[in-house]
Amino acid sequence: MLRSVAVLALDDVAAFELGVLAEVFGTDRTADGFPGYRFDVCTADGAPVRSRSGFLVTPTADLTPFEDADLVAVPAHGEGAPVPEPALAALRRAAERGAWVFSVCSGAFVLGEAGLLDGRDCTTHWQHVDDLQRRFPAARVRCNSLYVQDGRLLTSAGTAAGIDACLHLVRQAHGSATATRLARRMVVPPHRDGGQSQYVEAPIPKAPEAPTLEPVLEWLMGHLDRTVSVDELARRAGMAPRTFARRFRAETGTTPHDWLTNQRVLLARRLLEETRLSVETVAGQAGFGDAAALRHHFTRRVGTTPQAYRTTFRERVGA
Repeated sequence: MLRSVAVLALDDVAAFELGVLAEVFGTDRTADGFPGYRFDVCTADGAPVRSRSGFLVTPTADLTPFEDADLVAVPAHGEGAPVPEPALAALRRAAERGAWVFSVCSGAFVLGEAGLLDGRDCTTHWQHVDDLQRRFPAARVRCNSLYVQDGRLLTSAGTAAGIDACLHLVRQAHGSATATRLARRMVVPPHRDGGQSQYVEAPIPKAPEAPTLEPVLEWLMGHLDRTVSVDELARRAGMAPRTFARRFRAETGTTPHDWLTNQRVLLARRLLEETRLSVETVAGQAGFGDAAALRHHFTRRVGTTPQAYRTTFRERVGA
């Protein structure tokens, strides 16, 4: 059962992510047939903390509710904010007794400091995944997930992904019907398809710094719509195919095929966002040949289909 929730607020706490937890678990909807929760916003010493937006957050308690809460949660906060040892110890005790432990966005760093990510699947905002993996190498960071559940450990990506994770937890605790009703009440989808790769800004495709291969890559960037082979690129570089492949990996860190496919996906994302070209036409201009090939490679690298991606970002397409 899920009946009590304790949220840890640190200095520089993010107001939206704290608000997400308060909206889902701290708003009394029992009169409408929803489950009710004992909800506490906690600080290490029971004193107010300053939010990232500048206002003070007055807690309802110190860390005492962490000792018996069914769910303990950590919203996003400034990565440089100090984490008091008593708070880390309270998180560890909660995990040891089997409580749900949940982080939103950069709250995952607090769980990492507590040692709760070691050997566990987890995620955070796409801007922070590399840093999270660097700081906690024993964690298994899944960079494309909106949220990740590993046992009773739940971590989410940034901002709105916290809502997705909260609804997932409500679904686990109270069933799909309750989660769907709550999503309708909050005017949000009960489940979003795809991963957070679709929200990573797509840079304009460009050739990397590759001293030997720069002329070939510059030419390739202007001809992404063409079918080209490694042999053709090797001839343009004046190298044997095997030599070209070795030099390509040395200067770009990947294979010619993988690099070219990634550049074509980036171009396809731009065309889907900024034009009204059909998916078939986008596939041709991005060098995939047809919509089926585009869909295959796009879904593998972005985590959603070209049409779903366009629908998500349709506000970017001119009227």
